[in-house]
Amino acid sequence: MGNKQVKQHFETAKKTGVLKISLLRLDEFPSALKTFPNVLKTLDISENRFTVLPEDVARFTILKHLNASGNKIAVMPECIGVLVKLETLNMMNNLLTTVPRSLASCVNLKQVILSNNQISSFPIMLCEMKHLDLLDLSRNKITEVPPEVRSLQVTELNLNQNQITVLAEEIADCVKLRTLRLEENCLQISAIHPRILIESKVCNLCVEGNLFNSKQFNELQGYDAYMERYTAVRKKIS
Repeated sequence: MGNKQVKQHFETAKKTGVLKISLLRLDEFPSALKTFPNVLKTLDISENRFTVLPEDVARFTILKHLNASGNKIAVMPECIGVLVKLETLNMMNNLLTTVPRSLASCVNLKQVILSNNQISSFPIMLCEMKHLDLLDLSRNKITEVPPEVRSLQVTELNLNQNQITVLAEEIADCVKLRTLRLEENCLQISAIHPRILIESKVCNLCVEGNLFNSKQFNELQGYDAYMERYTAVRKKIS
């Protein structure tokens, strides 16, 4: 798209604090970003052709919503930690392999969506975030959910379509977790610890597409306790 259209977006953003330059086939960040005033609360650069998230993003210290999904970004820069007011981060459909430790400084994050990347290790730096409500790590290459997950504050954790073989029983200690999605992984039935069914608050446990069948799951110790929670929630909804 032409520079004129991009320029119009920037003019609007100065007034609204919202810069939306998605679906413009951009592969380089507009030079105007380097001198743009620190007024942005929402930055949407989704569905372009960017390969990097530039350090210039760190200038926007009042940013609350960052959408960089649908690009070809392989590295999330360390400077992301400067965005301490950030509430939502969407970098799904990129080429990320890791999550920087500095993201832990974004203490106000409520939603982190990193679906469909190349991440191989569970990002434990997110486990201490007190406001994080949704963590979507589906369609990555994670093989293990580590014991540190016990501190996770989310109500929903999406790990569908990874390569998980190890699920730490400490996930039962997540005080707010209600929905746990583990579909299409590499879990044996022995990986589902009874504590998860008996002691956790999880009332929506999705495990189809693993290395066991529904009959084996239904026969697990604690299945009845889990179903009581599941049914109780369904009654409230209806």
